[in-house]
Amino acid sequence: MSKNFDKLNQYLDKAAAYTSVLNLIDYDSQVNAPADSDKYTSKIVGIISNEYHDIFTDKEFGALLDKCKKEAEKGELTTVERALMKEALKKRKEISGIPAKEYVEFSELTARSVNVWVSAKKNDSFSEFAPQLRKIVDYKIKFAGYVKTDEKCDYDVLFKSYEPEFMSERLDDIFAQIKNAVIPLVKKAMDAQKDDGADYSFTTIKSRKDIEGLKEFCEYLKGYLGFNQRRGTMGESEHPFTIHMHNHDVRITNNYDTTDMLEPIFSVIHETGHALYEQGIADVLTMTVCGEGTSMGMHEGQSRFFENMIGRRRSFWEPLYQRLDKAVSGKLSDVSLDSFVDAMNMVKPGPVRMVADELTYPVHIIIRYELEKELISGAMDVNDLPGEWNRRYKQYLGVMPANDSEGVLQDVHWAAGEFGYFPSYLIGSAIAAQIYYHLEDIMPVDEYLREGNISEIRSYLTENIYRYGKAVTTERLLRKMTGRGFDVSWYIRYLTEKWGNTDDKGV
Repeated sequence: MSKNFDKLNQYLDKAAAYTSVLNLIDYDSQVNAPADSDKYTSKIVGIISNEYHDIFTDKEFGALLDKCKKEAEKGELTTVERALMKEALKKRKEISGIPAKEYVEFSELTARSVNVWVSAKKNDSFSEFAPQLRKIVDYKIKFAGYVKTDEKCDYDVLFKSYEPEFMSERLDDIFAQIKNAVIPLVKKAMDAQKDDGADYSFTTIKSRKDIEGLKEFCEYLKGYLGFNQRRGTMGESEHPFTIHMHNHDVRITNNYDTTDMLEPIFSVIHETGHALYEQGIADVLTMTVCGEGTSMGMHEGQSRFFENMIGRRRSFWEPLYQRLDKAVSGKLSDVSLDSFVDAMNMVKPGPVRMVADELTYPVHIIIRYELEKELISGAMDVNDLPGEWNRRYKQYLGVMPANDSEGVLQDVHWAAGEFGYFPSYLIGSAIAAQIYYHLEDIMPVDEYLREGNISEIRSYLTENIYRYGKAVTTERLLRKMTGRGFDVSWYIRYLTEKWGNTDDKGV
């Protein structure tokens, strides 16, 4: 290790420690903390955020980065050191243009906003949340302006922090291709379902006993998929999420406030996909600026892969179905596995993204992408958001949210200041399809699933994706693993093959 990098790494170690503390506070605030704690907890978040900001704006830190960059050009840094240096340069660029005072104010604002959002959602009152959201939007626009260089619009600046290899011009083209493919498939699937007259009400659960049984099943399921119970835990929150302190402390949450057993099941599969990625990052990278997924697109690619390409397959449920039936007091005893698989792959346009079927899910993301772009560009006012949200749901999916809770307030992302995150779900779905077809070529996926053998799939993903953290980009990982960079045609092929033949919904 060079002396300059050794000094630089002392700053980076401190930054990683602050990040872990902020993540721990975030987890606790959404899972354990009392409702009235946010006023004072937000001040703690502000203080730590200020320290974090000071690291990346420090003059000595900048000088050390310049020296390390020159050493890297001479080949004097190791591969890991070069990756950490490049990520540190990126972080400095993102943060250094933002005034410390505003950075701290925004951190405190978003620390409070999630609780405001939770209350507003429970009260079905967008007007309760709107003032907070307006402040968040204003800050995001200002921050984008501070750090924008060659990006064509402010939204590209925000999205770049989640997925640096995709800008809105490219996204517009990708999303148009997906939308053009999905709409006809939805119509075809809906027409076929009208004719089969199937009743899938057997997924309904109401008793406290069955909900407790479902919790136990979900705990089992995350371990079945490979979640390391000694390096992670699962709590409950209004909106399920995954967060990490390091690769030996990865936490996920679930929500059991439902009458449909499929909702928490697929939520835990999704979040476990995220957790496997974080737990699989190499020890040499954890607790560094490269100690997380390389992009949110790749991260969502893992969760969407396990949720859809694995979790909705018949072969996956063959070893699990009896256990689930027992967990819900035998409610599935008279239901065939084929009917259960059909139920989880049924196409049913609805207003809520978290419980959307796999085929209409892309439309939910496209709506959010369009709306947040307009908010950031100034083309839409925050007060117009509920009406525009409802109008587009009616136009694109033929459904209308019953209220704000079911509509514009359903997601936590904007309350957390995460503008630019939503497109990652759709990029991730496309990445998941690309990985799916690659794995089908190199291993007997269905055979492994029937055996209850997830380890072969998980080990391959760990070796080719997880262990690299942010040290290798999404495009490079895909190219190295599948032989080509990101290609949306695999996702369109996947959707077309699955729903173009409506007699084989379970794949």
